[in-house]
Amino acid sequence: MRIGLALAALALVADRIVKVWLVDLVSERGPMAVTSFFNVVYARNTGMSFSLFSSSGLWGRWLLVALSLAIVVALFVWLRRAQSGWLATALGLIIGGALGNALDRILFGAVGDFFDFHAFGYHWPAFNVADMAIFGGVAFVILDGFAFRRGQGSTR
Repeated sequence: MRIGLALAALALVADRIVKVWLVDLVSERGPMAVTSFFNVVYARNTGMSFSLFSSSGLWGRWLLVALSLAIVVALFVWLRRAQSGWLATALGLIIGGALGNALDRILFGAVGDFFDFHAFGYHWPAFNVADMAIFGGVAFVILDGFAFRRGQGSTR
């Protein structure tokens, strides 16, 4: 439990620090090309992943906040039952990321995204530290399910 809560706090704090820093930086300098395949931008996402439901207006904002917080509660219950540090790590990352993005929606009405990658004709949607924490946490949950389900390290 401590591992998960510590990582949730770390992900939330890192997300807030990077967002505050990059909002100031990009507001001052504008979008910045860091490499030939990576830019730092400031994009406001009022929807979910890939801007899904971005045209839902005010009700969509609060629906997404409520959904995020409900998921965080469910993940917290799962975290309390986690039997391994691996799963606790995964759940902590997801919780911290979800709280970071929910806090953006509450405070600003949208999630701030900054990291913009493009290569080989593909352009990925901009994302933030919270999104990276969620993605990493979900990947760890999947790995936990595959790697430990049958073995001694089972989290079930």
